[in-house]
Amino acid sequence: MSFEVLWLSMRDIESLGIGMPEVMDAVENGFAALGRDEVEMPAKIGIHPREDCFVHAMPCHIGGDIDQSGVKCVSGYPRNQKKGLPYITGIFCLLDPETGIVKALMDAAWITAWRTGAASGVYARHFGDPATETVSIIGLGVQGRVNLLAMAEVFPNLNRAQVYDVFPAQAERFVAEMKQQLPNMDFVTSNDVLASVTGADVVVTCTPIVETPDRFIPRSWLKENVLAIAVDYDAAFEADVFAENFTVDNRHQYLWTQDQGVYFQQGYPTSEGLYADMGEICSGLHPGVREGLRGAVLMGVATHDIMTGALIHERALQKGIGIKLDL
Repeated sequence: MSFEVLWLSMRDIESLGIGMPEVMDAVENGFAALGRDEVEMPAKIGIHPREDCFVHAMPCHIGGDIDQSGVKCVSGYPRNQKKGLPYITGIFCLLDPETGIVKALMDAAWITAWRTGAASGVYARHFGDPATETVSIIGLGVQGRVNLLAMAEVFPNLNRAQVYDVFPAQAERFVAEMKQQLPNMDFVTSNDVLASVTGADVVVTCTPIVETPDRFIPRSWLKENVLAIAVDYDAAFEADVFAENFTVDNRHQYLWTQDQGVYFQQGYPTSEGLYADMGEICSGLHPGVREGLRGAVLMGVATHDIMTGALIHERALQKGIGIKLDL
């Protein structure tokens, strides 16, 4: 017996017009479900065919009123950038939780980019200073772009972006593209990381994830009252940046990954150093913190993919977008 599966390319997904606020709301609902213990989500497993490269499998079922299932296969290859290929690629599979039958297959690069930026936005909703005016973005690839869009949604007074990338041409492209989307933003580029983070209310690092990081941003470079968001695991911030009010997207995944001995070594907080995870925050078990040193490692969790993939699928059905395949 055959059945129909909806195929959605990146172009299809982009045509749906889904904006950052919608993805942020979906990601926050997924976090809240985690906090209510309605989710089955093992820590992401992976293989590493080349140095500093990964291929992760991320299955998840969100129960309760959401009742959605799926799995993402995603690859991260920093070396692809020199080949003119994307750093992140993958496929997301949305499943019917009642039968296990595939409902949709779709590009995972768009999902990964937007849900990751949205997770930073959700964290900033709960921990950011509402008066924030200046953000620093370190690493100006896809994640730098979507994280800036998320910060612009959260902070109505945001008017200055201090940006840095190891490749000056990347910074030029970033500013040219983002100025079109955020025309009232004052963009300041620099060839120096210190200058780029100095005075920023929020610092977001989006550099490549590596096994042996050369961390280059110490606490002493940052404001007393600062929000520090690591989208790149432990690649950029020195451990003292996360000495207080340290939050992760998922406690279990962070500690499991740390136990594997690859990431979050050399002083990064252990279980005793965690203030909360985002499931606890979004479900109301713990309050956010708005002052002082506040920092988060947002590794990306499978609830983001389920919630974003389900949003895409619903919108595609409404608009008649995608190709129906017989399997």
